[in-house]
Amino acid sequence: MTDEAPDWEFKERDVLVLRELSRDPQLSSRDLARILAEKHGIEVSHVTVSESIRGMREQGVFREAVIPNEEYFVFGLFEFKFNTENFADGWRDAMEYIRDSPNTLFYFLSDGEYQWKAVMMFPTRSAESRWIHDCYKAHGDVIDNIRNSVVHNVLKFRTDPEILAALHDD
Repeated sequence: MTDEAPDWEFKERDVLVLRELSRDPQLSSRDLARILAEKHGIEVSHVTVSESIRGMREQGVFREAVIPNEEYFVFGLFEFKFNTENFADGWRDAMEYIRDSPNTLFYFLSDGEYQWKAVMMFPTRSAESRWIHDCYKAHGDVIDNIRNSVVHNVLKFRTDPEILAALHDD
């Protein structure tokens, strides 16, 4: 991941391609070119569509991730509260431990008392418990408390294509 925002000038076609890919990530560039023509009146070759997707991918406009069906794993929302006395000496190692864990799906910073948050996935609840135990063993001097919430009955797990329309204002 980069700290810089992508430098990309969105064309209407780019946004439409992203919207169609969010509906069906398996669409080929030929399928996308056909959809652009049929649904949006935009005639473009599949090569141009492919080049546009490659360019957006290289610039970091979108990320690609393999996310297994939620029925295969248990998910949790983890929130990390700090021990400020030891924070300066160990925060980076603790942050990298959480970020680089294979169980971490989504990791972010926030404000408030619990400033690091992560959505994590585990094969079992006992594996989740073991991870918490190991995290405290490795970084308990920095992490004062881990608050975790069980995520169950996942009702939505995707990006809606409509939100992407905001990327290109007419």
